Amino acid sequence: MSAYPKSYNPFDDDAEDEGAPPTPWKDSNDLSVGSGAPADKQQYLRQEVMRRAEASAASTSRCLSVMYESEKIGVATSEELVRQRGVLERTEKMVDKMDQDLKISQKHINSIKSVFGGFVNYFKSKPAETPPEQNGTLSPQPNSRLKDAISTSKEQEAQYQASHPNLRKLNDSDSIPGGAVPAVSTEAYPKNPHLRTYHQKIDSNLDELSMGLGRLKNIALGMQTEIEEQDDIIDRLTTKVDKLDVNIKSTERKVRQL
Repeated sequence: MSAYPKSYNPFDDDAEDEGAPPTPWKDSNDLSVGSGAPADKQQYLRQEVMRRAEASAASTSRCLSVMYESEKIGVATSEELVRQRGVLERTEKMVDKMDQDLKISQKHINSIKSVFGGFVNYFKSKPAETPPEQNGTLSPQPNSRLKDAISTSKEQEAQYQASHPNLRKLNDSDSIPGGAVPAVSTEAYPKNPHLRTYHQKIDSNLDELSMGLGRLKNIALGMQTEIEEQDDIIDRLTTKVDKLDVNIKSTERKVRQL
């Protein structure tokens, strides 16, 4: 049995004649045979470059979509933190009001214990009572860093809906190539118009992605500061509630002794 060269296909069905040499492999990497090989190789390389450019543009668009969704979640979470801050602040004011009312009640209890004290207290002017606070008059204010981050991200929301293809329905004129791209100097881009459009789209997406990641960073830092401030409010509120509980128990004992 004779040994065949490595470049020949031993499984070719057309080689029925035992004496005929087998048909060579048709490898896409071997484009050196034939007069049309250089043109075929160039065409293959052009198609591969276009395919990779299209895939890169689609990949950066998907990254932008994920970034936009993450920013929306960050804004929604920040707004929930602001609402929670309002609840904590209102609760703290209610505890302060309860503590003030309890002090007034203790004064009345002490005056009742003595007849003389009762007459004196009758002729004394009543302590000025603080007017009840109206609910909803003041909206909770987050820290300045978080406030600026939320404002900046909300300003971009309309632009996301209008410009990003993954967040709206594409028209025929919006597809690549042929869609509108930012005006950038074309000296650094390929001369092929379709390939240049892809490159410009990739650069535009990367610029938007960089700015979006910066906004996400500001939201994260603002949320961290807000959580730290709310932790301080919770610690302060816990101390006040514990003190109020002790005063309530003390007032109950005094009432029972009357």
